[in-house]
Amino acid sequence: MADFTVAISTKVLLFLCVIQFSVSEIIFEERFEDGWESRWVKSDWKRSEGLAGSFKHKAGKWSGDPDDKGIQTTTDARFFAISSKIPEFSNKNRTLVFQYSIRLEQDIECGGGYIKLLSGFVNQKKFGGDTPYSFMFGPDICGSQTKKLHVILSYQGQNYPIKKDLECETDKLTHFYTFILRPDASYSILIDGRERDSGSMYNDWDILPPRKIRAVKAKKPADWDDREYIDDPDDVKPEGYDSIPKEIPDPKAKQPDDWDEDESGLWRPPKIPNPAYKGPWKHKRIKNPDYKGKWKIPYIDNPEFEDDPDLYVLKPIKYIGIDVWQVKAGSVYDNILVCDDPEYAKEVVQEVLANREIEKEAFEEAEKIRKAKEEEEAQRAREEGERRRKERGYDRRHRDRHRDKYRRHYSRDMDDYHDEL
Repeated sequence: MADFTVAISTKVLLFLCVIQFSVSEIIFEERFEDGWESRWVKSDWKRSEGLAGSFKHKAGKWSGDPDDKGIQTTTDARFFAISSKIPEFSNKNRTLVFQYSIRLEQDIECGGGYIKLLSGFVNQKKFGGDTPYSFMFGPDICGSQTKKLHVILSYQGQNYPIKKDLECETDKLTHFYTFILRPDASYSILIDGRERDSGSMYNDWDILPPRKIRAVKAKKPADWDDREYIDDPDDVKPEGYDSIPKEIPDPKAKQPDDWDEDESGLWRPPKIPNPAYKGPWKHKRIKNPDYKGKWKIPYIDNPEFEDDPDLYVLKPIKYIGIDVWQVKAGSVYDNILVCDDPEYAKEVVQEVLANREIEKEAFEEAEKIRKAKEEEEAQRAREEGERRRKERGYDRRHRDRHRDKYRRHYSRDMDDYHDEL
């Protein structure tokens, strides 16, 4: 009987595991392996203006794994637009996990590195900055001041950016950006698998009016005691306290031997601070037993608030798109993932970043080569400048010799002329 019970329990456990496994779903995953171009459509956006950039299938300059390729923006000062149609899905009653990696190999100067999720029909050949989207997520850098991490949600056709000032990574290594949105409208933002921020759509986007508002007409109750400390009513000033002088004659002082009372008057010792003097008397301070805290304007239910239990639900997603402007090209997009399993997303991050040290070493080696090349070019420029300065000096000396020779001849001719006169 015991064996039968154990067997049944084991089957139930396996069944629950199967159910749990089947619930998790990978909606879309793109590692940009061979054949990726059949899944992506390059847009003609900005092509007629000569401003359309292109993506190359490359691992980049210092990848942790040279065989792990992504798509890299090429040609500076261009708009880049590409999209992929994915299995349509809705995040209603399920967790949405959106994640990708990007490596900003270039000194981007000013440009985006974000990705969008799109709903409805999209003409992929015309996909671009004006195409409506449901969600936009990722870095946007411009100069030394703007290092923004965009988190923009669309609700009833209008885009709402997160109210928080979030910063993206700005170094030249691979970084993962992960956004998790749950059915209770809570969210988490992770960078490289670590939570950078979290909160609720109700509080961190101005989509719905706030649930609570300040009661601006409220007044502090007359009996509200906000004194944290009060004078001790049992503390009594000692008798004679006010008679204690602030200064007293110096008991160690002695009248000088040569003091003349007839001339200087009666000698009096100088005064010193009285060690018994404690200053003006004050009551001792004690905790106020009636203290209620600092009064604050209370919050009340907002009459304009109307809850939407589907606040977190995006329009059914059908496409993933990249459309960015970059002054300096060179960003490598990779490892795009849409799923409902945060744990799987975490595994992907750990798998790719396992090569972080190799990537870092490759980057540092590339930096050494770059700096050496820059120093070599600078040295050549210095040598060329020195050569030109010497040439200019030779020309100047040559010119000065001719000028002096001319002056000597001119002076001699004038002397001969005057002698003839």
